[in-house]
Amino acid sequence: MKRSLLFAIRFATVALILVAVPPVIGAANHFQSSFSGLVKKTGPGVVNIVATKLVQASDQEQSPFGPDDPFKDFFDHYFGNRMPREYRQGALGTGFIIDRDGLILTNNHVVEDTTELKVKLADEREFKADIVGRDPKTDVALIRIKSDKPLPFLPLGDSDALEVGDWVVAIGNPFGLGNTVTSGIVSAKYRQIGAGAYDNFIQTDASINPGNSGGPLLNINGEVIGINSAIFSQSGGSVGIGFAIPINMVRDLLPQLRQGKVRRAYLGVIIQDITPALKTKLGLDSEYGALVSDVVPDGPAARAGIQRGDVILSLNGKPVKNSRELPLMVAAKPIGKSVMLEVVRQGKRLSVKVVTLEMSEEKPSDAEARIDIGPELGLALQALTPEIARGYGLWCSRGLLIVQVAPGSPAEEAGLQPGDIIVEAERSPVADVASLKQIFDRHGADDTILLLVDRDGTTVFITMVLP
Repeated sequence: MKRSLLFAIRFATVALILVAVPPVIGAANHFQSSFSGLVKKTGPGVVNIVATKLVQASDQEQSPFGPDDPFKDFFDHYFGNRMPREYRQGALGTGFIIDRDGLILTNNHVVEDTTELKVKLADEREFKADIVGRDPKTDVALIRIKSDKPLPFLPLGDSDALEVGDWVVAIGNPFGLGNTVTSGIVSAKYRQIGAGAYDNFIQTDASINPGNSGGPLLNINGEVIGINSAIFSQSGGSVGIGFAIPINMVRDLLPQLRQGKVRRAYLGVIIQDITPALKTKLGLDSEYGALVSDVVPDGPAARAGIQRGDVILSLNGKPVKNSRELPLMVAAKPIGKSVMLEVVRQGKRLSVKVVTLEMSEEKPSDAEARIDIGPELGLALQALTPEIARGYGLWCSRGLLIVQVAPGSPAEEAGLQPGDIIVEAERSPVADVASLKQIFDRHGADDTILLLVDRDGTTVFITMVLP
C-alpha cells in the first residue's frame, strides 16, 4: 500500500539548462570560479534515457492525444468507442554509468512498466538497454548497455560525509533538452517526504526539473553523492526544493540489484520518536532512540523478547538516533542472521539478540482485500494478519486495514483514508470485520462512533457519524 505526500512530485518525463558559476570554496580552501572542469570530467558519464511505456486509456480519455485531441469529434463520429484503449507513450529521464561494462543507475520510476529502453550518451551514441534490477521502495533501478569500447563512468562518493551548505552540481535531461548542468548547495539531510518507509533524502536547491530523474548529484570533487529523484512543486517546475537519494543507501543495494532482486530484513516492531512528553511520562533519560509502541506477534522481535515500551538505542553497536534510522539500518542487514540490539527497559539497559526474517513483497489481491461493510458507510476493509501486514509492508499486524474509502461517504467525511488501520471502535479492539459490524449494529443513525486508527505508525482518535 503506497502512502505518499503530494508534496513530492516524482517524474519520468521530459526536462533545462541553468549553469550557475558562483565562487566555490574548494577542498583546498581556495576559490574556484567555475564548475567547467568538473562538468568536462563527469559529463560523458551521464546518459539520457528514453523509455517507451504502454499507457492504459480511461473511458473518458481513449485518444492517444489526450482530452484536448483536435480529432476527437472525427474519431467519435466514425469509430465511436472503438478507439484503442492502450497506446505507447515516450518518457525521458536521466542516468549515469557506474562501470566500464555499461551498468547504469537511474530511478525506478523512469524504467518501470516499460516496453523498450534506449540510452543516449553525451557523444550522441545510442544503445538499447535492459533492466538488471529494480527496487520500488527506494526508487532505484540498475540497467545495462553493451558497448564494444570501454565506457566513461562516474565514481561514487560518500553521502554521509556531505554537510549542509556544501556545494553540489546536478546533471540531467530536463524537459528533453539534453545534458544540462545546474548548481546549488545541500539545503538539508535526512528528509522524509512521504515517499516510503526508507525516506532519507538529501535536499538541495540545485535546479531539478522533469526529466532530471535518475541523474547524478555531484560534490565538487566530481563524485556522485546522490540520485536526483523528486521535487517539491505546485506547478511541476523547479522552485529550488529538490530531493536526491543518498548514494550510500544505493551502494548497499547494488549487490542485490546486480542479482535482479532486492530482499530486505525486518524486525517486526512498530516504533516512534520519543517526544519530551513521552520522555517525562516514561521516565527516560533522553529523547534519543526508537520507542517500541508495538511488537508484531510471532515476529523476530517478539521471539527475542522485545516488549512494548522498550527503547532501542543501538543496532550492532551503531547508535539509533530516532525511529527514522532503524528501518534503514535493519533493511541493510542480512536475512536470517542475528543482530544485537541495545535497549532500555524500565531504566535498565539490556542486550537482546534478534534473528531477522525476510520482509515479504507479496500483496494480497484485490479480491482478497476488498471486504465491503456496506455502501452506507463507504468502507472496504481487510482483516490484518502478520503475513498480510508484511505483504503490505506494514509494521502493525492487528486491526482492520482500510483498502478503499468511497467519495462522499461518512467514512470520508470522518477523515478516514486508504491505508489507515482501525485498531479499536468504541474503545474495544477489532480483530475482524464481524466485530466491527457488531459495534456498529449496537448504535443507531446519527450516533457518533469513536475509532482508534493507526496512521503511518501513529495512533489517532477519529469520530464517525453513522448514517
